[in-house]
Amino acid sequence: MSSRNLILILATSGFASTFSGRAVEPMVGVIARDLSSAPQTIALLSAAFALPYAFIQPILGPIGDALGKESVMKVALALLFLALACSIFAPNAETLFTLRVIAGAAAGGSIPVSLALIGDRVEMAQRQVALSRYMVAVIIGQLAGSSLAGLMAEWVGWRGVFTCSTLMVALSLATIVLGFRNAPPGGQFDMRSALLRYRDILSNPRALTLFSLVFVEGIAVFGIFPYIAPLLEERGGGGAAEAGFAIGGFAVGGLVYSVLVTWMLRRMGIGKILLGGGFFAGAALVILGLGGDWKLDAAALVLMGLGFYMLHNTFQAQVTEVAPGARASAVALHAFSFFCGQALGVVLMGLGLRNIGLTGATSGAALVILGVGLTASIVLTRQAAQRAR
Repeated sequence: MSSRNLILILATSGFASTFSGRAVEPMVGVIARDLSSAPQTIALLSAAFALPYAFIQPILGPIGDALGKESVMKVALALLFLALACSIFAPNAETLFTLRVIAGAAAGGSIPVSLALIGDRVEMAQRQVALSRYMVAVIIGQLAGSSLAGLMAEWVGWRGVFTCSTLMVALSLATIVLGFRNAPPGGQFDMRSALLRYRDILSNPRALTLFSLVFVEGIAVFGIFPYIAPLLEERGGGGAAEAGFAIGGFAVGGLVYSVLVTWMLRRMGIGKILLGGGFFAGAALVILGLGGDWKLDAAALVLMGLGFYMLHNTFQAQVTEVAPGARASAVALHAFSFFCGQALGVVLMGLGLRNIGLTGATSGAALVILGVGLTASIVLTRQAAQRAR
């Protein structure tokens, strides 16, 4: 299978799973009113999705290495379909939280496994560009989940959005089943071998660096997202649709990155890409802290999306090479670190908003992500030079 066809097949699940994960954020206010719950409580649906997504990774990684990554994707998408279908009929917030936990765990078998498959089949010299092409589908899923979901919620309600998401996952499951119908059979899962693979990965300093960086990145960048819609409503800046358009700016920034990535790699190099990513994301958080209308938030999130993908896509490409013999396990630990950081970021941002206000909380996050970019640009390029020597 050509790398182009591989990316097209994987793109369907990347789009559908991302849409299902991000669609809730612009609908926080709508869901809260319909289920008679507080917006701050419904905002935690993001953490309910992200935490199981993270904690399932150490399990799915070695299973994918042993039994076959394609098989893991098929089962995971089937479970995601069932969880989303049941969410359409959720009668209360408690049921919806339970189903989001199941959906998050199931979605964890899509994007990280796809990244590992690309690592298996695309040479390192072309891998960062190939990953960025795959990430276009993920980014468009973010854009649709953030912007389109907020707009749809005003027309068909949040249950209608979940119905649309369920149909998308059904289509992606059919594509994966047909696209990988001739995939080679996997082997047998052995716990001892899985633990040995993890021991080797965790003894690799470069792997530990990447896991740490992506954990802090998740905290700094994604903590603010579930609060954008409630904050806009609170200051009269718009409802679910405006929040969706604002959050969609993040995906637009990612698309800008995907267009520029080849030029960046050729003209800037990894060190400057990482440093620039930290600076852009930090500047965006400062702008968000100004508390303007949704158009200012949207502009800031375009900048944040560009900065985030400059950092994150570089981390993804690097982590696919730290353990070529256990690639799914390495990518799984990377995703585990990232989504743990993302879930913790939501909690920390909530504490910051209550105690030091919007400007203080976003300024703190800006300093953190700037530090991530600076640290990554120094440490990863130094480690690369040492390996070359």
